[in-house]
Amino acid sequence: MARAMLEYTKTVLQKVSFDTKLFCKELKKAVARLLPDEIEELKLWLRQFLTDKPELQESLMYLKA
Repeated sequence: MARAMLEYTKTVLQKVSFDTKLFCKELKKAVARLLPDEIEELKLWLRQFLTDKPELQESLMYLKA
């Protein structure tokens, strides 16, 4: 079940990546809902996903907390 939430989060983030504010909002919700090990996996995925999206780089600050 938990794995499904991580995959769902990735899907949502991909779909809203056109809008920086919406992306940040969904990322904040994901950090609140996911388990700590899932957040670490999400961080790895995000770093790869955001390599060609410099406008979304600021969203990484939500993972520092």
